[in-house]
Amino acid sequence: EWHSSNNASSFPGMSGDIVYQLQQEAPRPKRIICPREVENRPKYYGREFHGIISREQADELLGGVEGAYILRESQRQPGCYTLALRFGNQTLNYRLFHDGKHFVGEKRFESIHDLVTDGLITLYIETKAAEYISKMTTNPIYEHIGYATLLREKVSRRLSRSKNEPRKTNVTHEEHTAVEKISSLVRRAALTHNDNHFNYEKTHNFKVHTFRGPHWCEYCANFMWGLIAQGVRCSDCGLNVHKQCSKHVPNDCQPDLKRIKKVYCCDLTTLVKAHNTQRPMVVDICIREIEARGLKSEGLYRVSGFTEHIEDVKMAFDRDGEKADISANVYPDINIITGALKLYFRDLPIPVITYDTYSKFIDAAKISNADERLEAVHEVLMLLPPAHYETLRYLMIHLKKVTMNEKDNFMNAENLGIVFGPTLMRPPEDSTLTTLHDMRYQKLIVQILIENEDVLF
Repeated sequence: EWHSSNNASSFPGMSGDIVYQLQQEAPRPKRIICPREVENRPKYYGREFHGIISREQADELLGGVEGAYILRESQRQPGCYTLALRFGNQTLNYRLFHDGKHFVGEKRFESIHDLVTDGLITLYIETKAAEYISKMTTNPIYEHIGYATLLREKVSRRLSRSKNEPRKTNVTHEEHTAVEKISSLVRRAALTHNDNHFNYEKTHNFKVHTFRGPHWCEYCANFMWGLIAQGVRCSDCGLNVHKQCSKHVPNDCQPDLKRIKKVYCCDLTTLVKAHNTQRPMVVDICIREIEARGLKSEGLYRVSGFTEHIEDVKMAFDRDGEKADISANVYPDINIITGALKLYFRDLPIPVITYDTYSKFIDAAKISNADERLEAVHEVLMLLPPAHYETLRYLMIHLKKVTMNEKDNFMNAENLGIVFGPTLMRPPEDSTLTTLHDMRYQKLIVQILIENEDVLF
């Protein structure tokens, strides 16, 4: 990455605007053109390429001009290329790479000019403001303005909207007012006993992002410098922060529905937070429909519905969300609805029984003493993320109801364990051998969860 050996100084009383000013002041690239035609010049380099020359010759060509640069081929390693750049009264040499784009570190550039521009900005800011940058994350504005404020407004709107919707517990007007005045972290604690949905922790889904025009970090309020890839953006909620600040942002992502394109194949916690529900709406709607008209259906969950119709239900949820119509008028065969529910669980990027807890559940299933095994299963259940735990709890209560109609549907806990074992849990490594070996334990875990749902949850 870009670095210089200059001793760094810092500006007293610096603010995010000063960082922006520093970017404006950074030296501009000055291309030193080779006067002769260089043989074997790589086609992706221009006239700034000077062929095989020594460091001393490169230094001489740059002439002490700040921001001046040339490209050269290494004398010691032919075929390897170096960017020689003048900065801070010295010549800096960087190994240069090309894979369709130019790079010396993580960032990739369309042109050498852009690479050098970005490099000079980074060097200049890190030289002038090194101490300030190192302390940027220590006094964040995150809890006071920016994202936290937007989040409070968004949740307040949702809370007021939810007053007209059936819900286990409604938030009173007084509590609503109090919520407005407190920070996002404290707010979550305040809402815990009132509205459990808001208490689900979710990590931000940060991805490197190139911002067009000036942008300021929503964690530390400082300018996000550079030409490209100036920071990261959460693809679920849109939070924009420096890469180094992203390590300090709390796990309080509040996904934006506009950014969540699908219902199926979407992370479970992301979906419930985006839709402001306790469980995925697919689970609630399908189970409601199945319990209304399908509990006595022979082979419930074992018998498959038509794949095309199941795909239609999936598309309906992806397109219409909670307004999807899965009534008997549209899908008279209840096996289509059970198939759609099973498909939802299979399509989850992280299964209901998460990869992190998978081996612990399998180990618990291997315990021969029934009481100890039940205790071990209970302990592992406590490790599940809250949204996963709540979804599993609700599903097991439903499957217990299915077994209570065994004389009609012929589905007991063991049969349902065979169906739901591989649907709810998958080994972290994609190994057919492991899956086959673990199938009986997967079945046993689901069987135990159904038979003991009143004790375990």
